[in-house]
Amino acid sequence: MKVILKKDVEKLGKAGEIVQTKRGFARNYLIPQGFAVEASTSNMKVYDNEKAVLQRRQEKEISAAQLLAEQLNKLSITAAVQVGEEDRVFGAVTNQNIAELLAEKGFEIDRKKIILDEPIKALGVFDIPVKLHSEVEAKVKLWVVRE
Repeated sequence: MKVILKKDVEKLGKAGEIVQTKRGFARNYLIPQGFAVEASTSNMKVYDNEKAVLQRRQEKEISAAQLLAEQLNKLSITAAVQVGEEDRVFGAVTNQNIAELLAEKGFEIDRKKIILDEPIKALGVFDIPVKLHSEVEAKVKLWVVRE
């Protein structure tokens, strides 16, 4: 079944693309969730009209994400943690902690956009990737120091 994507769907396509999917996936998930509409002739006409609008909106989102990425790349945040013997960290620094530190600096970033393979359990300096847009990623410098 051909559908027109209204929003970006990971591993399927970006907003505005016409993709071929299985009928059940489209009818049970994509269409009810508002991610897509069926690619009928009337919807194709609407799609052609909205394609230019969608492209301009996406370009604005990318440029805004790039500006934010430039600011985040220059940013350095510090997490003070308790340590025990031999500089072992009690607990860990998670993406939630990093989101709170960024909020203190004035950047409201969703914790799900902060990409950590695993929580940080050591002292040191780390480059933390932040996925701002599907095409834009920033790196924030995180200093983990003893309290």
